[in-house]
Amino acid sequence: MTHTFQFAVCAEMVWRNQPIEWRAARLKERGLGVGLWNYPDHDLAKLESVGANYTIMNGYLEGRLSDAEGADILLKSAKATAQVGKRLGVDRLNLHGTGLGDGGIPIPQHGVFSPGMELRARDTLHRICDMAEKEGVVFTLENLNPLDHPGCPFGSTSEVLSLVSAVNRPQLRINLDLYHTQIGEGDLIRWCEACLPWIGEVQVADNPGRCEPGTGEINYSAVAKALKKMGYSGPIGMEAWAAGDSDAAIDAFVDAFTID
Repeated sequence: MTHTFQFAVCAEMVWRNQPIEWRAARLKERGLGVGLWNYPDHDLAKLESVGANYTIMNGYLEGRLSDAEGADILLKSAKATAQVGKRLGVDRLNLHGTGLGDGGIPIPQHGVFSPGMELRARDTLHRICDMAEKEGVVFTLENLNPLDHPGCPFGSTSEVLSLVSAVNRPQLRINLDLYHTQIGEGDLIRWCEACLPWIGEVQVADNPGRCEPGTGEINYSAVAKALKKMGYSGPIGMEAWAAGDSDAAIDAFVDAFTID
């Protein structure tokens, strides 16, 4: 059995009765990277003391891609977050088309997209890349799904691919979340192929339920083999709730992406 990929787990979604630093330490013990969400929710000194490999973290707290005011807010927030990311040694700082509020609802929600929004979003992402290059960090843009995150601009896999490939700079990669792709578009392996040159991380959860691989409809073993065949050997992050025991959920995730 070989581990072709670099495994990580979102610490927010496992061992939920334990402090976040305990979870990070446990994942480190298991040889896994640690994914985080919003840093103000946690004691940074305690996380820093764990010395884990923090693979991804939300790269902003507020702001938007496609309007002037929102872009300025986003850039300021992302620059502040980059300092936290460097402190923890986070590999990738994650972005969305707009800020997400309670329950993942976008702020604001967009019903109609004007033709200029994508061009403005590209300009904003170039500004993010300029800042990231100076700071020595990398950002990712994550796709979302329209059921959990209705009205999120640039949420679909196709829109994220369009933006990141157009910007085409090493400071901006795709956080390809296959749970969201499954709900929004399906056809996971072809989307992996299309996004491959720009992927910074692949995130996974099964559907329905957003739990670990093997609890839903997605054939993640087939996806793993396809990713290996196309030459991907980068990070695979489990951003999924543990359906039961967290260690068992993580075992199922690692098994699904371990190639014979």
